Amino acid sequence: MTAASAADRNRLWTRLSTAVAAYERPVPTPTMVVDLDAFDANAADLARRAGGTPIRVASKSLRVPALIARALATPGFAGVLGYTLAEALWLVEHGISDNVVVAYPTVDRWALTRLVGSPSAAAHITVMVDSVEHLDLIDSVRASKAVPVRVAIDVDAGLQVAGRHLGPKRSPLLAADAVVALARAILARPGFRLVGVMTYEGQVAGLADNVPGQAARSFAVRRVKALSIAQLAERRAAIAAGLGELLGPSGLEFWNAGGSGSLESSSADPTVTEVTAGSGLLVPGLFDHYRAFSPRPAAYFAVPVTRHPTAGLVTVHGAGLVASGAAGADRLPIPWVPAGLALTDLEGAGEVQTPLRGNAADRLRIGDLVWFRHAKSGELFEHTPTAYLLAGERIVEAATTYRGHGLAF
Repeated sequence: MTAASAADRNRLWTRLSTAVAAYERPVPTPTMVVDLDAFDANAADLARRAGGTPIRVASKSLRVPALIARALATPGFAGVLGYTLAEALWLVEHGISDNVVVAYPTVDRWALTRLVGSPSAAAHITVMVDSVEHLDLIDSVRASKAVPVRVAIDVDAGLQVAGRHLGPKRSPLLAADAVVALARAILARPGFRLVGVMTYEGQVAGLADNVPGQAARSFAVRRVKALSIAQLAERRAAIAAGLGELLGPSGLEFWNAGGSGSLESSSADPTVTEVTAGSGLLVPGLFDHYRAFSPRPAAYFAVPVTRHPTAGLVTVHGAGLVASGAAGADRLPIPWVPAGLALTDLEGAGEVQTPLRGNAADRLRIGDLVWFRHAKSGELFEHTPTAYLLAGERIVEAATTYRGHGLAF
């Protein structure tokens, strides 16, 4: 659980704002900053929690090549879990990683054409499938099967209880028989190599389970997690046994699972050979209240105070960086420093102006920066070409984001 006193947060406000003011040239707003001290501490803690199981970096949660490379340089991290094939091609071509698994099935014919036309890219990228139709689509873009395509099978890892499905709605594959049937179809198909399996238990990895003021809900979430872990261990073992009979001694190269919120339980499953983490490196607002770990927020964005409408209220320019997912208050950015500010119910976080109320408002001057935390990781950097990297008291690098590279994956 993240716990920061008002004094700690106000010291952070001074540190962030002073570093921006002292930078070698004026910094545009909104200003995105990553605290490398916190990032590195989080990376080391993720590796500790994984207990020796390799961690694949979830690039969707970073979207800054320099940060992806920094995570990969941390002991315990190996390979990237990408979110589009176009992104995977770019990461391989630019030497960020030579081991990229695309987490979601792709129907991008342009990117698939590039993949099957490049033996080098195809040797370093694995695409995800959960149906024969995905194989058909890949075959439709190539005239020859001389370049084998590496594929992994995405298996639904949701909790099945009382006829209900709890968890992300992902793959149609659930039972071992269905997974083995698709594996058999892949093996019988020229031009494909089955190399891995993915079972992402989002209802374990992505749900906060120690939320202040929500004791009953937190207990229910912990119960869902415990049931999911037990049920999924049995399902993974059954699937692994079926695939083992089919594949023989060669087996799979990897079995991927989990996320930042489930590293302990995912890595403890003997079927799993690697886990994934990304959000735990930056720690967005949705990752504040987990019983299993106490991470340090590492990513912030700042917008300036532009007006002082009345006592106890200031207006900042912008701040309407709302996260994806089911609409709700938890998707809004969090006014973080200085401490003592809150969004208003009427306007929330606006595209061009955001009113903030609270006891800190009256000590803010026109032009001062107010720093927010985004609700989700990675999405923040879709809004800027540059992420400023802070080490100690200084900005040490202006790192180019995917957007800064002219990329929109």
